[in-house]
Amino acid sequence: MNIIVVGINHRTAPIEVREQFAFSNGEIEKSLYQLKENPLISEALILSTCNRVELYAVVAETRTGYDLLKQFFLNRSKLANDNATAAALYLYESNACLKHLFRVASSLDSMMIGEPQILGQIKDAFDLAMRHQATGLILNKVFKKAISVAKRVRTETKIAENAVSISFAAVELAKKIFGDLSKKSVMLIGAGEMAELAACHFMSNGIKTLFIANRSYERTLELASEYQGTPVRFEDFLVEMAHSDIVLCSTGAPNYLVGVDAVSKVIAARQNRPIFFIDISVPRNIDPAINTLDNVFLYDIDDLKLAIEVNIRTRKNEALKAEAIVDEEVLQISGWFRSLDAVPFIVALKEKAEQIRQEEMKRTLDRLGAISEKEREAIEGLTAAIVNKLLHGPLTILKKEAEGNNGNSVLEAAQKMFLIEKKEPAILAHEKKEEA
Repeated sequence: MNIIVVGINHRTAPIEVREQFAFSNGEIEKSLYQLKENPLISEALILSTCNRVELYAVVAETRTGYDLLKQFFLNRSKLANDNATAAALYLYESNACLKHLFRVASSLDSMMIGEPQILGQIKDAFDLAMRHQATGLILNKVFKKAISVAKRVRTETKIAENAVSISFAAVELAKKIFGDLSKKSVMLIGAGEMAELAACHFMSNGIKTLFIANRSYERTLELASEYQGTPVRFEDFLVEMAHSDIVLCSTGAPNYLVGVDAVSKVIAARQNRPIFFIDISVPRNIDPAINTLDNVFLYDIDDLKLAIEVNIRTRKNEALKAEAIVDEEVLQISGWFRSLDAVPFIVALKEKAEQIRQEEMKRTLDRLGAISEKEREAIEGLTAAIVNKLLHGPLTILKKEAEGNNGNSVLEAAQKMFLIEKKEPAILAHEKKEEA
């Protein structure tokens, strides 16, 4: 049995192609059943996000498995006959599949290295597949390990630290100036996507109050309701600014909305308490001359981009450490995969040894004639102990060797030595037992 993945992601195809293959939760459930109905697929899992769609499966024959998943993939799309689309699919098996999954879970394969969302999406996909009994021994082990690897990467590296988005960088700068934000008030001027992301980051940092001003008061009310903010009419934002420690401006206005005279009045009303301005508008909406005022701090989008570039370089350096962790974990779990092949042999050898013991016991007891129950138990215990002790050493070594690169050779030699016929892979035997 082998683990494979067929997928498409942001590196191999644009959004207009990827969206053709995206699954909703209801579609995933139906598709998992369809995949499991195929006798050549013993386990399946579907990961569908905005940046990737991937089908993982445990199959008896790799090439056939690839063809099945690839066709299943293409059948979902109106672009099924598009050769370019088919060429955008990637295929991995065995250790390459494991490494790919561990890199995905650790956000090393994400559009933005270190982003946290992918791990939650993998957990959700795994939970859904387990609930519908689409996974088994292999995928359960592998996806639990993937989650563990991702947590280890985040613990042992700084891959997820430092801001790499404009909105998050703005919040990080505010924290550097004020430290604890829990007692600070924030004003958002503008209610577009960047402002909304900033609102989300500020709220997650526990700010005391969030004022929101936008030209469309309807949009102001909408965003204020979503983030428990205080709506401010656009014509009144300069008045309310005196109550704000941090002001983030993100509008489409073609000129300055905040000038030196207005900020001078705000600072006077604040009795010279510091105020931090973040202007992420293009063109700028806050006059850079306000930086000449005491207790006023202004950063524009170029300042934030510079900080982000430094942080991205830092993340890339940390990604090298994360890659080493992934390689180490792949090596470890690949040993577990190889050890599965030894399980049927170990079971068969123990069964053969027990059969021989029982046959020799019967011959001996028949020759002895009538003996007491206590004597019978003593002979039973003696023969069982001899068999167990004889097998313990060889089986311990076999299990260890089976995890190594020469595991197959060692196993074949043991099968010949003990005259044990080659059995079906452990995973197949396990699944048949589960079905029974």
